[in-house]
Amino acid sequence: MAEAPKGLPWEIRSDRDDALSSRTICAMTVLVTGGAGYIGSHVCVRLLEAGADVLVVDDFSNARPDVLDRVEKIAGHRPRVVKVDVCDYPAFVQAVESERLTGVIHLAGLKSVSDSVRDPLRYYRANFIGTMNAREVAGDCPFVFSSSATVYGEPEHCPLSEDAKTAPLNPYGFSKLASERCLIDASAAAGSPLAILRYFNPVGAHSSGFIGDDPQGTPQNLMPLIEQVAVGRIPDLTIHGADYPTRDGTAIRDYVHVEDLADAHILALRARAKASDPLIVNLGSARGHSVREVIEGFQCATGRRIACQVGPRRAGDAAELWASAARAKALLNWEAQRTLAQMCQDSLRWREYWCEHLQQHSIDRGDSERSRFVTAA
Repeated sequence: MAEAPKGLPWEIRSDRDDALSSRTICAMTVLVTGGAGYIGSHVCVRLLEAGADVLVVDDFSNARPDVLDRVEKIAGHRPRVVKVDVCDYPAFVQAVESERLTGVIHLAGLKSVSDSVRDPLRYYRANFIGTMNAREVAGDCPFVFSSSATVYGEPEHCPLSEDAKTAPLNPYGFSKLASERCLIDASAAAGSPLAILRYFNPVGAHSSGFIGDDPQGTPQNLMPLIEQVAVGRIPDLTIHGADYPTRDGTAIRDYVHVEDLADAHILALRARAKASDPLIVNLGSARGHSVREVIEGFQCATGRRIACQVGPRRAGDAAELWASAARAKALLNWEAQRTLAQMCQDSLRWREYWCEHLQQHSIDRGDSERSRFVTAA
């Protein structure tokens, strides 16, 4: 790991590409809400590798405190951490009031489409109010928001550009779109820097195998479910709908490696440090894969057989959703680097590490401790 120069500005150092290795960003302390979660832990690794002082705010309701040990093992440095729910505004303010924040990456929030349909008020409270609180705490420093491609709803055509119509199909998507609107208005009023990153489907894990997706209870996203079948924790995978108007009848999504996604946050933070106009970019691979294609890709990449059964569609799921990543390339010099095979291999490496080193801790802790607030967007 390269040694970051002292003081300001600090340099982003990486062997990923020139866009990361040659650019600088002025930052002293970067606040990462939900920094112990799936995406947050990978973002923290990249920030720490770049030499940033990282402050994590997380309530650990859907994250393990020991993930920060593994972040330190990878990056060689440990983020500072405060245990706080971002929806608790007084506690949130108290946690950061003495800090000189020069960047905020807001990742904390709830993320399940199906859960949002069952309990929409919980989603609006966690995602919208939590985002407003984070924005107020940020002051006028650059703010990077973790949004979602679900804001587009059922697309009229793919690939989706950032100018496509937004018409969410579920409360989760609406909670993200409402948060975007709030942030854009606040940024326009105050002239404060803002980047909105619309994720498509983050998958994979750090190449070390030490950190990855560790959802509460039974996973709802495709790749963690495939991982669970691959290591024998569940017998088979249910494909939610095989009658969509797609090439093989299963839903098509855009999958992007979580390490590529983490790189994009660093580039967005750097870009916003020099600009005041809001930036909205899609983060995807610019290629759609069907559920069956992902399953087959996993089997080919890992040699593990994945047993499947077909079930009904899930409420609020679109048939096809994949991105144009042209704006991210043009404005951030970012594009997804890792292939589907790499996503699958890294996912399995992480799940095998989890089974060997972390599984018993999860059983002992129980899911009830993590049921209130999710810390990976």
